[in-house]
Amino acid sequence: MVISTKQEYVNASAITERQLHDWLEGKRYDTSALDEGRNEIAPGVTLDHDAASGRRGAYSRWRLRETRSGKDGTWQSTLVVRADPREDDRRTWLQVDIEHRPASADLRPKRANTPKIAKLLLESLEAQDGLAAVVASPDFIEPEDVDEVIEELCDEARRLPIVVASVPRGADATKWAESVVEPAFSYLPGLAILYVLTPEAQPLFNKALEYHPVFGGGIRTYLPGIDLAWKPDAQRHPVMARSTIEAAPRRAASVLASMPQRLALRQPLPAPLDTLPVQRTRPRPAARGSEVEKLTVENQTLYDMLAQAEQTETAHADEISALRSELKQTGDREYGLIGENEELEAELRRLRRRVKALEAGLEKVGEYELAHTPTEEPVNAPSSFDEILGRLQELPQLTFTGDAKITRALDEQSVSNWVEMAWDALLALQDFAAASAAGTTCGDFRAWCSKPPNDAHPFSAGKVKMKESDTVGNRGRWRKQRTFAVPTSVDPSGEIYMEAHLRIGGGNTVAPRLHFYDDGPGTGRVYVGYIGPHLTNTRT
Repeated sequence: MVISTKQEYVNASAITERQLHDWLEGKRYDTSALDEGRNEIAPGVTLDHDAASGRRGAYSRWRLRETRSGKDGTWQSTLVVRADPREDDRRTWLQVDIEHRPASADLRPKRANTPKIAKLLLESLEAQDGLAAVVASPDFIEPEDVDEVIEELCDEARRLPIVVASVPRGADATKWAESVVEPAFSYLPGLAILYVLTPEAQPLFNKALEYHPVFGGGIRTYLPGIDLAWKPDAQRHPVMARSTIEAAPRRAASVLASMPQRLALRQPLPAPLDTLPVQRTRPRPAARGSEVEKLTVENQTLYDMLAQAEQTETAHADEISALRSELKQTGDREYGLIGENEELEAELRRLRRRVKALEAGLEKVGEYELAHTPTEEPVNAPSSFDEILGRLQELPQLTFTGDAKITRALDEQSVSNWVEMAWDALLALQDFAAASAAGTTCGDFRAWCSKPPNDAHPFSAGKVKMKESDTVGNRGRWRKQRTFAVPTSVDPSGEIYMEAHLRIGGGNTVAPRLHFYDDGPGTGRVYVGYIGPHLTNTRT
């Protein structure tokens, strides 16, 4: 958690220290004689404290380490109060980090929930993130608040996501907030700016956010850097549907927190916090006992600190490894998008040349007006996934064997071009299935999309993947997710592994996919087993 307050450093530091004492006393730790350096406040629990002030500003920092018996490992909590007039003389910064250090290298760290200290600080300090107030519980957006919230959304200084929950039609806003929204937001205090959009304010809010609306009891996470005027930007800001929230409230709360947590971990710290020295707490000399006893205590303390340093080094190595893996995945995605973009540009140039040739031909035969009259958009394209499912009979070579409920749930995600992309994909699959059944194809669907016949519906080959990775195929649970129903004439078991899939959307936690199986040489059909959110793999 990184927040700021307009309260001056001395006052903010005193409030923070008082809340820290309340938190520690709530854990039944001894806070009677805390001082700078290392404090043993309970068996297996230490509190390190350092502070400084001068021309480079001032800071106070506390690090709590709680080591349990057995294999529970160590929980490390760090709290920093910082002011640096060289960077910003109007704000005091606060940072709270909670992390788990496993007892051994072969164990995975546990996920940290929102600690009580974070809520105590938010309730006692006037915390801010840019223009927005950061509070422990969600505020209601009334009609008169819409313009102010829009300003907060567009604030270039905003670091935190803004999470907005809508209220279903006919529901009481207060009761909905208490029974549904607050449990869903339980892991978000300090990691996001929290709002509940009242039914009265919803039309105004969604009119202002034409491409980024939220409605029907859904919850939308608005990341920093939003572009309200750019439709493709909508995919960056994920929507969680009401059905998802009500089906598994605890899991919904965990999923909602995952993106703000990742953002908090990856985002650079503000300069005042990023310039702090590394905390190196020295042990205090023992006050009592013989010289041998004092040296023994000091030696044990140094041994514990060495073990702590080794644990920190291991944690940093794991973090670097994770960042390298993430960098590689990002590079792979970038490479794929570059290829897809080049492919689309080539197709666009080809179509432009064709249009110009057709216009020139019409001009030659005297149809100048017809050549340059703007054409209307086709009106027969589906406007929802529910409508797509209702029109599958128009595609006689395709058979949908998937779960219609999962597909219809995509309509609650508010990204309209997914519908267009899915319909284009199905039209292209229909043309391919007909050709496959007739034996006139040369290769698989990706090859078909690379060089489609002139009379076929086009679909980007860059969005087609005919194989899953070996990791997905060899992991039983992931393979089962991609095994869908087919007639026994296709496979005697009544189901088949559909690794071929199409990318319907991206840049979102949903990132929908369409999985299919080509049985053109057999039954003369293509079976679509799934249209829904991205299934589990090494990246999801």
